[in-house]
Amino acid sequence: MSRSYPRTRAILICFVALFSALPPASSSAEEKKPPPRADYVGDSVCRSCHQEKSKTYLQTAHHLASSWPSPRTIKGGFAPGSNVLKTSNPYLTFEMTADEHGYFQSAVEQLSPTKKIARTERIDIVAGVARKGQSYLFWKGDQLFQLPVTYWTATDSWVNSPSYPDGSPHFDKDIIPRCLECHASYFDWLQPSINRYRKDSLILGIFCEKCHGPGRQHVALHRSKSSLPLGTSETIVNPKSLTRDRQIDLCGLCHSGNGTPIQPALTFLPGDALDDYIDIPYTSPEDAVDVHGNQVQLLRRSKCFQSTTTLTCSTCHDVHKPQLDAAAFSPRCLSCHQATQCGEYAKLGDQIVRNCIDCHMPLQDSRVLFSNTGGKKLTPKVRNHRIAVYASDSVH
Repeated sequence: MSRSYPRTRAILICFVALFSALPPASSSAEEKKPPPRADYVGDSVCRSCHQEKSKTYLQTAHHLASSWPSPRTIKGGFAPGSNVLKTSNPYLTFEMTADEHGYFQSAVEQLSPTKKIARTERIDIVAGVARKGQSYLFWKGDQLFQLPVTYWTATDSWVNSPSYPDGSPHFDKDIIPRCLECHASYFDWLQPSINRYRKDSLILGIFCEKCHGPGRQHVALHRSKSSLPLGTSETIVNPKSLTRDRQIDLCGLCHSGNGTPIQPALTFLPGDALDDYIDIPYTSPEDAVDVHGNQVQLLRRSKCFQSTTTLTCSTCHDVHKPQLDAAAFSPRCLSCHQATQCGEYAKLGDQIVRNCIDCHMPLQDSRVLFSNTGGKKLTPKVRNHRIAVYASDSVH
């Protein structure tokens, strides 16, 4: 359902992530290959033995990092009155529509009172979760692109997709392997292209084996024997058994900010050292680090992290369960800290134990993730993972 539309020749102002995450440059290091698709058994097989954890995991942001479009997964208004995005160009609007064939975005330019032109593309993939927002992807043959309109949860509205200019009808932002590596579990990348994939290879969302490693051998071993022989390797990764550095690397694959791939996407496996796969610029303590996507970088700067050898991401986050409200993390803080140690205790008393997070890990505006919509710059508030004492004007 695509109609011709003159391609604007303006240069896109793209995310730094696009350029820092291109296919790996040539190197003397031997290039690795991802495990074959046959090594992965899929979540349904994992659920046959791990029902309790896998049931709650289905509701997590990780599992929903990408999905096929459906009434359950896709947000935003498609009915008249809530399906139009006006732009800074009075002659250009975007319209979101749905019918029995799917969900669609159209760029409509009114050339005259009686003449208009449009380009329409179908939403093929939903990326992101409703708690923050969603962007949408579409196929052109075996090439994957981002659509120009995003759903923004904070305002419950349609906005220009980040990095797309306001007032221009672009449909040409490539979805590169580094994007899919953190929003999907498996794909066959048709190298050396930027955004070509085998369409039927995609496994959307983050599945169990992303953090536990390929499960084929593990499943075969457990199905063939009622009990494992003494001394038999478990053949699956329990992240808790890894060293702290390797645990942090596992989360850091997608939560360490932008980096330049050293090895192809999907070659990093649980237990590997991340620095062997992605060149991540570790900044000095004085350098600014944006709150978006740099959770590991910021956590490492925290006194809480530096003063112990046991604090990891999973100290606070149970990845098998949906995200808690910020205040619900306070008991994690109080397992090490006394309420009376807080500088605000004298003024607020015991009520401070109800919410440590909003003061010591405040929501702050991202400087790198934003949307230019209707002549305004919209920025999301993101949780700062540097645990610290902040000035009152830094706390939102």
